[in-house]
Amino acid sequence: MGGSGSIDSEWKLTDAEGRALSGRWWRWALSAPGRRSPVGDTTGEHAGWKQPDDLWFLAGTYGGRVVRRCAVPAGRPLFFPVLNMQHNRFYAKTPQSMYVLKATAALNGVDLPLREYSAQFRTPWLTRRLTWGLWAGIGPLQPGEYVLEIKAKAHGGFWVDTTYHLEVTPARPAAEGKTGPDLD
Repeated sequence: MGGSGSIDSEWKLTDAEGRALSGRWWRWALSAPGRRSPVGDTTGEHAGWKQPDDLWFLAGTYGGRVVRRCAVPAGRPLFFPVLNMQHNRFYAKTPQSMYVLKATAALNGVDLPLREYSAQFRTPWLTRRLTWGLWAGIGPLQPGEYVLEIKAKAHGGFWVDTTYHLEVTPARPAAEGKTGPDLD
């Protein structure tokens, strides 16, 4: 578990930022077709699905044990759920939540703080949804290898045990001043 990267990378989000990111995360997660869904992915193969340029989302799961391996570009903060849910506004007018029995996230064995966010968002099809979740954010990591472990149990028997093997890769340098092909 690589050692070149710093782990003191807690990303301190405001409540407003966390609520906005939880809605963005749901729009991202719901945008993928079933066969390419990062949430349904059991290997990490689809972790890069339409990632935004300013951060990197890690997918939750539909429950149970999942181990994923993926590359993440250096220089981007990470945002991910430990437990979360969403529902149509017609189901309930306020965000519903889970009764949490246990919830942890640790990067290379170092516990990460979790934050609870409830928000409203619109799906890619403009349907208004409500969301609730326990989330974590990690500031940009240095290139190296990391292990992220996410474990949670909710009342009613729902549980997650997710391990991400992350390879943080150096950011690609932007083409300096080039606007077209070299004509030498």
